[in-house]
Amino acid sequence: MGTAGQYALNNSARDGAVSFCTAATNGDRWESFAAWAKDEGVKKMENVTPELVKEYGQELAEKVKNGEMAASTAQNYVSAVNSVMNIATNNEWKSVSPTKDCGIDQRSHVREDAPGALDREAVSRAVEAVRAEVGERAGAVVELCRELGLRSKEASLIDARAALAEAKERGAVSVDAGTKGGREREVPITSPAQVQALERAAAAQGSDRSMVPEGQSWASWREGELRDARELVQATTGGGLHDLRAAYACERYQELTGHAAPCAGGEISDRDRDAAARMAVAEELGHGRIDVVAEYVGGRR
Repeated sequence: MGTAGQYALNNSARDGAVSFCTAATNGDRWESFAAWAKDEGVKKMENVTPELVKEYGQELAEKVKNGEMAASTAQNYVSAVNSVMNIATNNEWKSVSPTKDCGIDQRSHVREDAPGALDREAVSRAVEAVRAEVGERAGAVVELCRELGLRSKEASLIDARAALAEAKERGAVSVDAGTKGGREREVPITSPAQVQALERAAAAQGSDRSMVPEGQSWASWREGELRDARELVQATTGGGLHDLRAAYACERYQELTGHAAPCAGGEISDRDRDAAARMAVAEELGHGRIDVVAEYVGGRR
C-alpha cells in the first residue's frame, strides 16, 4: 500500500498537479499511515475508508495532547492521506477533516518573528545572487514578490509590460494571473521602488507574455528556475519567497498605522486603525479574511 500511494503521487507530479517536492513529502507521510494501517489489518488501498483515517487521526490527536507531536505535523499527516486517496479515487474520496473529524487542535499561524526580507540589503543581495546564478527573469520574480507582495506564481505569470503601463497611468496594478481561486485584486503603487521593479521585470520579459519563457510550462519553471531562486533567497534572507510577501505586508501595515507590525516589535495603540490596516493588507495580498493577516504581521494582542 505504501508503494501504491507513492506511485500515485509520482504520477500526479509528472502531470504537473503537484510539485515533486510535495509528492516526496506526502509520500513519507503516507508511508507512516500505511504502516499504521497494516498493524490494523488493512493492507490494500481499496480497503481504506474515511472511518479508518479518522481513527488514525484521533491517535495522532492523542500524541498532540501528550506533547509528542505538533498539531501542524498531525494535520499534515492526515492531509497527506486525503491527498493520496483523492488521487487514487479520481477525487471521489470523502476527505477527513484533521480538526473536526479527528480532534487535532487548530494550529497557530500567527507570525511571531519579523520576516528576514524586511532587511532590504539582504533582499538586494538575494536578487543579485538570483540574477547572477539563475537569470534576469527569476531575479524579477523575487523583486515583484517583495515590492508588490505577489505570490511566486502571480509574479511569474504577470504581464510586467502591461502592469508597468497600468502603474504609471493610474497608480495601481491589477493582479489576475495565477491567483488563488481566480480572485482578481489590485495592488497600489506607493513607492518608486515598485515602478523600478516593474521596469526591470518588463525588460527581462521582453516580447514574451510573462516571466515564464515562451515554450516553457509553469510546472517546469516552478521546478527549475523558481526553485533555484527560492533556495538562494532562503540562504540570504532566512526565508523563502513567501517571506517576501510577509515583508511587503509588514511595510504596508507600518505605512497605514504609523508603527511597526507586531511581529517586528510594534505595539498596537489604536485597534480601529489596526483593523483597518489589516483589512487593506488582506485585500492587497489577495485574502478574503482579515484574520489571515496575522500570519504576515503578527497577532492583535
